[in-house]
Amino acid sequence: MKSILVLCTGNSARSQMAHGYLQHFAGDRATVYSAGVAPHGVNPLATQVMAEDGVDISHHTSNHVDEYVNLPIDYVITVCDNAREQCPYFPSTAEMIHHSFTDPSHAPESERLAQFRVVRDQIRQYSEQFINERLSESVGA
Repeated sequence: MKSILVLCTGNSARSQMAHGYLQHFAGDRATVYSAGVAPHGVNPLATQVMAEDGVDISHHTSNHVDEYVNLPIDYVITVCDNAREQCPYFPSTAEMIHHSFTDPSHAPESERLAQFRVVRDQIRQYSEQFINERLSESVGA
């Protein structure tokens, strides 16, 4: 089974949504974690828009990346430029992957929910493609 760690600055929205989708698409082929370089709680809008698409992340917690440094991680995915720049060294053979998504929490309040949905859909597409490409060989293994 593969292990995936998704990193963002606050571990509040983008990394949480990616965590939810990656686990959803991977099923029992992977264990997915998410963390931040400066975690500050799961954004309720992230939980809301994921629930709209049938993925429950209400049980997720916002964690610091240091909690995962000693775990055997296969893939580390940074989903924002700040996390990429501050990402710690992982003493494993983890493959480092970067795909930046816009921070929906920075949208004007009147547009914020719509922006969360846009970013959610982008993350969903990326996550499904990632699992199909990286874990397809794990089917039945």
